[in-house]
Amino acid sequence: MRLAEEQEVDLVEISPNAEPPVCKLMDYGKFVYQQKKREKELKAKSTQITVKEIRFGPQTDEHDYEFKRKNAEKFLKEGSKLKAFVFFKGRSIIYKEQGQILLLRLAQDLEEYGKVEAMPVLEGKRMIMFIAPKKKK
Repeated sequence: MRLAEEQEVDLVEISPNAEPPVCKLMDYGKFVYQQKKREKELKAKSTQITVKEIRFGPQTDEHDYEFKRKNAEKFLKEGSKLKAFVFFKGRSIIYKEQGQILLLRLAQDLEEYGKVEAMPVLEGKRMIMFIAPKKKK
């Protein structure tokens, strides 16, 4: 502690469990700053996965399908996951097969951009399917 006062720095305990405890003479403010800087760099290197949604009806016509397919393609190229779902309103639930066919067709059209993570599953009034982007080479 006397050495730290003489050099006008802080005495920082590095490993308190060691016998005797290990301490170091350093500027504590600078140490904290460097630690935060290191954490920030690690956080910047990690990627965040976004999930984009595309909604269809059971009887979506050709033009709407193509428009939504192009958007889905764009999302997968950006590296986002895709959640495609068919929403059944009222009595349209009787067209479950059409909804499943629509989602499987979408999966087939987007085969070169992403892979199907979860096949179409009916949850309440929604039939949901997840597509993950393919890794870039």
